[in-house]
Amino acid sequence: MFDPTDQPRVFGVSPGVDFPQALVDGLRQKLSGQPPEAIARVDLIVNTRRMARRLREIFDAGPAGFLPNIRLLGDLDTIVPGLTLPAATPPLRRRLELIQLVSQLITADPSIAPRASLYALSDSLASLIDEMQGEGVSAEDIANLDVTDQSGHWERAKQFLDIANTYLSGMDAAPDAQARQRQLTQMIVAHWQDHPPQNPVIVAGSTGSRGTTSLLMQAVARLPQGVLILPGYDFAMPLSQWPVLSGKTPPEDHPQYRFFDLMQKLDIDPPLQSWTQTPPPSTARNALVSLSLRPAPVTDTWLSEGPDLKDIDLATQDLTLLEAPTPRVEALAIAMRLRKAVNDGQKAALITPDRMLTRQVTAALDRWNILPDDSAGTPLHLSPPGRFLRHIAALFLRKLDAEALLVLLKHPLTHSGEGRNQHQLNTQLLEMRIRREGLPYPDIEGLLQVGTKAADKIEDSASREAFMAWVTWVGETFCECPVDAEKPLSDWVTGHLGLAEKIAAGQSGDDKHELWQKKAGRKARDTVDALVEHAAHGGAMSASDYSDLIGALLSAEEVRDRDAPHPDVMIWGTLEARVQGADLVIMGGLNDGTWPEAPPPDPWLNRQMRLQAGMLLPERRIGLSAHDFQQAIAAPEVWLTRAIRSEEAETVPSRWLNRLQNLMNGLPDGQGKTALKAMRERGQYWTGQVRAIEAFDRVAPAPRPSPRPPVIARPHALSVTEIKRLIRDPYAIYAKHTLRLRPIDPLVQSPDAPVRGIIVHKIMELFIKSVRDDPDRLNRDHLIKITQEVLKNEVPWPAARLMWQARVERIADWFVKNEQERQKFATPMLFEEAAKGVHEFKDLGFRLKGFADRIDRTEFGDVLIYDYKTGNPPSAKEQKFFDKQLLLEAAMIEEGGFENVGVATVANAVFIGLGSSPREVAAPLDDEPPAAVLAGLHTLIETYLSAQQGFTARRLVKTEDIAGDYDQLARFGEWDGTTPATPEDLT
Repeated sequence: MFDPTDQPRVFGVSPGVDFPQALVDGLRQKLSGQPPEAIARVDLIVNTRRMARRLREIFDAGPAGFLPNIRLLGDLDTIVPGLTLPAATPPLRRRLELIQLVSQLITADPSIAPRASLYALSDSLASLIDEMQGEGVSAEDIANLDVTDQSGHWERAKQFLDIANTYLSGMDAAPDAQARQRQLTQMIVAHWQDHPPQNPVIVAGSTGSRGTTSLLMQAVARLPQGVLILPGYDFAMPLSQWPVLSGKTPPEDHPQYRFFDLMQKLDIDPPLQSWTQTPPPSTARNALVSLSLRPAPVTDTWLSEGPDLKDIDLATQDLTLLEAPTPRVEALAIAMRLRKAVNDGQKAALITPDRMLTRQVTAALDRWNILPDDSAGTPLHLSPPGRFLRHIAALFLRKLDAEALLVLLKHPLTHSGEGRNQHQLNTQLLEMRIRREGLPYPDIEGLLQVGTKAADKIEDSASREAFMAWVTWVGETFCECPVDAEKPLSDWVTGHLGLAEKIAAGQSGDDKHELWQKKAGRKARDTVDALVEHAAHGGAMSASDYSDLIGALLSAEEVRDRDAPHPDVMIWGTLEARVQGADLVIMGGLNDGTWPEAPPPDPWLNRQMRLQAGMLLPERRIGLSAHDFQQAIAAPEVWLTRAIRSEEAETVPSRWLNRLQNLMNGLPDGQGKTALKAMRERGQYWTGQVRAIEAFDRVAPAPRPSPRPPVIARPHALSVTEIKRLIRDPYAIYAKHTLRLRPIDPLVQSPDAPVRGIIVHKIMELFIKSVRDDPDRLNRDHLIKITQEVLKNEVPWPAARLMWQARVERIADWFVKNEQERQKFATPMLFEEAAKGVHEFKDLGFRLKGFADRIDRTEFGDVLIYDYKTGNPPSAKEQKFFDKQLLLEAAMIEEGGFENVGVATVANAVFIGLGSSPREVAAPLDDEPPAAVLAGLHTLIETYLSAQQGFTARRLVKTEDIAGDYDQLARFGEWDGTTPATPEDLT
């Protein structure tokens, strides 16, 4: 196939050339004139499965013939017959072993690192071990580094590196994938030195950026018929500029550095020969980009070489620069261009490392029913089975709350076997009852109580029994799952798997559930099965550690479970884009920190230490990203897109885009500026298209409502506490009583002010009742005792219990002292439910009803009314105009409205404030006598029972920032307190 030579054979393919197609074309050209079976003797080694598939597709397209032996760099077992190694230690087993070692170290010395960082440190240490094996660096090399460190960080790091040393020492007996790959490569290289193969061996598409790969490529290049074919080789770079890539601290961030380093190791000089005569889409553009990417020390060559650049207008005529104001506009513009490509029959690809941008573009394309072929797929932990398994693992971790229960009950994989429809109906019924009754932390007893109340609404007895059987299944399955003790990993996995399948099977135990179905389900099953297989190496762990582990394992896997993606719309990462071709390439997210990505933090070695040890430098990642940029921008048509501002701040353009713009702005005769302006104008056209598609007709804001329903539909009964609302926010009364709308209670009841009020009222009622039975109990200790009992039985939130108990303790002495004074001249008589009163305005057909917190009677028959407030009690002025609760209750008693009290004189009515600053505020009975209060109420009710009076929204709210239950219904926000009300007659 090749003529004999003493020089290693290394070829290049220009940026922009379809690499797989050029590889096949060159291979056929060099085998022309040879027998058809000659190609079958070629060993063709490529770096990704995607490229291997693409090569097979090209060969399958014809003409008919034999295939070469296409192999992967990571699968070299059969390249030399009989030369192999035992299978590598599975990655999961290695990960579990490292987790145990790191866990033991943290347990022995918690000051080394927080336990929350266990998995991050283990994974980071695993990555370091992989890199050490790939680059041939031993643990001794790291330990012997000359490092002066005063902070103690290096001493802590060395304790973790000792783990790596311990792990690596046992690698010979059971090597992991990286160690096995390097050992096998060394064996192959040694064998070839003694017995070089005579058939063609080609390594294509790799840059040789990893040590093991570079070792193999050097050996292949020296074989009698060995060939290296490098992708994206810069033929436009002058020979005089290549030596700049050498030196003590070489510019590894340059896109061509890896090739120059490989050429030095092979003792060859640039330029390389071209593998084929296929020209790039734009030679002029390649020259422009090559010059813009020159290493920083020789950027001055822009002045000398810039004037020699030819055809700048032709080089950039198919370049579009889109600088969007926001990421959303960028995503929409990209989606619109991809849609146009579909209409025009173009093959288009979005290339970006920004996964948020790809998700936004995918969502935007859904508007036109276009599903892109995303090479990254969906992370398994975000798929339905992944979420389901993570929710199940969380059941072991913490006490079940109502939200977690409903999330699982509503999950599409829960009860996914027989009876799924009935399960959904039962879940809806249970949820509404939980919202109404309140069940913050469901247990079996609580679920049965709530379920019984919900079942009372079911008329059919058989359906009622079936519902209660389902509630029993829910209680027995989901409750009592938390585990405090550590358990072996195998026990955790068995319990997790069993519970997941039980919940997926449902009440009937149907084993034909959907948990392990479809691609995502099968992938999840494979992940769990692998964990089962290697669980023995995981040791004992807590529920928290297990939950973190299962989440980390699921997040490391991806699923491509998309039905029929569009064949001509692709989303690629930079790795996939290296070996793919498209008519239109959109390079998205061209901001610094994205292109290139910021190097990840290294907790082990700084840059200088890496350089001393022969490890990979942080610039290597930037250099590979720069190479990806240089290849992608050379496509036939290219979009360069970025968002000027992110959600948080202004962004910085990618350094390569910045260099390109700076170079073009400085070219002589203004040709660069003109071309750059044209690129921007093409991008501005598409941002204009986005504005057009996002344009909307402004809708006039809703008026401030003041509905006037028919008199018969207006409320004819209110409680004394609702009179305040009628005065301040009449619309809320209309929504509640006329429309009969009620706010849906929150799913997870929180310890808010209303709940605290209920609890404090109950404490005070029980305390005063017990004191009435035994006056000796009127002391602080007894009040605290009752508080503890009520909080224990009624408040499921531990933090709230402690906080509310502390509040009662702060006011206990004040309350007991004042209560002693109160009971000197009156005796507690009625509480809450027993203190019920009614007053009717028969001429209006209106009933006023209410309950007093507490009514005391003096020895002279006079009555005192008390109302407890956990917040600030209303002032006398507020009571006079708005909060008329005590005034109305006093008037009702004097009119005989309280049946258990009879007609009596109200001597006093007092709000007892039990907040952080306890105080008593008396109702202004002298200023507002009962007759005047009732007369004023009669006038108010008469007004609102008039067909001409509207129920104005937020008429006299105390402050504008107070939220009402019906503000959304009233469209508050489209209007404010200064907006005039708009009456509306309703029929």
